Amino acid sequence: MAQVISPERAAPLLKDKVAVITGASSGIGQAMTQLAAREGADLVITYQRNREGAESTASGIRALGRRCAVVQADVSASADIDRLLHSAVTEYGRVDAWINNAGADILTGNGARLSRIEKLDLLLAVDVRGTMLACWAVAAQMQRQSGGGVIINMSWDGALRGLAGENPELFSAAKGAVLSFSRALARSVAPSVRVNVVAPGWIETAFGESADPAFKARVAARIPLGRWGTPADVAGAAVFLASDASRYMTGQLIAVNGGEFM
Repeated sequence: MAQVISPERAAPLLKDKVAVITGASSGIGQAMTQLAAREGADLVITYQRNREGAESTASGIRALGRRCAVVQADVSASADIDRLLHSAVTEYGRVDAWINNAGADILTGNGARLSRIEKLDLLLAVDVRGTMLACWAVAAQMQRQSGGGVIINMSWDGALRGLAGENPELFSAAKGAVLSFSRALARSVAPSVRVNVVAPGWIETAFGESADPAFKARVAARIPLGRWGTPADVAGAAVFLASDASRYMTGQLIAVNGGEFM
């Protein structure tokens, strides 16, 4: 009879692994780092402008008994990606998981006031170019090291189904590109490196927190699970994909959207 292992006795999913998570000063990235640390990972996290948020995230990781390095990086700049990877390898000797979470904000703050062309340029630079630059750099490192590694990229469930509006058009172009690139890369770097994608739906990030309550209620009403998602919901999928529990998965997408789009 097979032995049943209770959750309390199970080994942490990322025990003693090294994970790099970009854009980790708040929101989904911050939630990913917290869960990864609880699951046994040492981390390198990045920020572009919010140093205070990144340092707060790092303090929380260290309080859990894990190591954490903080690196300022513009992911659209190849020199910054190279410096980030060098910092991770110098600090820990390897990179087991790399999560390209950093993305351009065109929905809140100054980003919401940009022109359509400025928004497009920003999304292409950060979400598309930044993801591709990081993937190429870290895939080469993972292929050199024993045991390979896993890359996780961030898409969007709206890119799979189509939504009307200027911002959805822009996000669909960028996040659709990330998905297509990830599947091609997964074939290029297999079998030593796995590449998978997380596609969040309506998540309570800065946009969700500031959205009109009536709009939020309408959205929740059409989601089978009856609510907006949380950053922790997305983090759960990302940590699973970063772990050996998903070792027979590559080129795949997990939509974290409460079932709104199936």
